[in-house]
Amino acid sequence: MIKKKVILLVEDNPDDEALTIRALNKNNILNEVIVARDGAEALDLLFGDHNDSDEKVPIFPELILLDLNLPKISGLEVLKRIRSSEKTRMLPVVVLTTSNEDRDRMESYALGVNSYIRKPVDFRQFSESILQVGLYWLVLNEGPPQIKNP
Repeated sequence: MIKKKVILLVEDNPDDEALTIRALNKNNILNEVIVARDGAEALDLLFGDHNDSDEKVPIFPELILLDLNLPKISGLEVLKRIRSSEKTRMLPVVVLTTSNEDRDRMESYALGVNSYIRKPVDFRQFSESILQVGLYWLVLNEGPPQIKNP
């Protein structure tokens, strides 16, 4: 059985969450999307500290779409934790944010983000951005061979 590639969407804004999922569906990117609505929840999912699960099995997404402005733990801190762990450091992380700050972009790249995309305001442009991200990271890109679901 072939397992679908999972996308972890880390987004606290319900409208942006809905737009992202709508854009994925519109572009026939039908991967399972797991949503974390703050930085702490994202880290719980990635490192297996789920509060609602007895098993506490971490998820191992094919792609992480990470907003920067998150409650509890910032997106930059989430990125720092992802890159500091042997288990998650090679996961593709795309910052998807409204931030127009050069310092956010610089720090994201300094911490090892794979790509930094500003969310376009127009849905058509946003949808096209999501299509390109999905095609590249979920279809064209070949990750390192050591990335396997543990």
